[in-house]
Amino acid sequence: MILDIIKYGHPVLRQKGERIERLTPEIKKLIADMLETMHASNGVGLAAQQIGRALQLTVIDVREAKDRPSWLERDGQPADINSFMPLVLINPEIKPQGDSVVAGEGCLSFPEIFGEIARPGSVDVKALNEKGKPIEFRCGGLLARAVQHEVDHLNGILFIDRMDKATKEELRPQLDALQAATRAELQKK
Repeated sequence: MILDIIKYGHPVLRQKGERIERLTPEIKKLIADMLETMHASNGVGLAAQQIGRALQLTVIDVREAKDRPSWLERDGQPADINSFMPLVLINPEIKPQGDSVVAGEGCLSFPEIFGEIARPGSVDVKALNEKGKPIEFRCGGLLARAVQHEVDHLNGILFIDRMDKATKEELRPQLDALQAATRAELQKK
């Protein structure tokens, strides 16, 4: 089922997600719905907060992003990224690695808003997968950026919080308009 994506201005986007202690049928359905929603929206990642649930759960799939390569290592060895996708991360923990790289980012909760963001070029990841099994890997490129972006969501941090002041000020009219529209929509409910 395709879910509604929460837009900037909704308070759930600022909530830190609760840890998932058990992989219940409800969580499994939520994972399937999030994957369907992310693919239908042409996104590379979707966090539970973006569909109105403050949980430590995100889904990622970078296979369609041919113009922005990614890499992945398991146990220090290169791994086929496509066999890992789509990626489900439950209760993820990340450890940034390497120098910062500046690249463009967007977000499904911020339609048509993009900015240059500096993030570490690679990241070590520990999480549970969709089966509740522990997974560990190191990744770089777009996948590392997507993991960091989505883990930020799980902690109530938005990509606009990572923008430099000049970029954020340049986008201020669009951000204010989106926030106002979201809040007006919430008033109607």
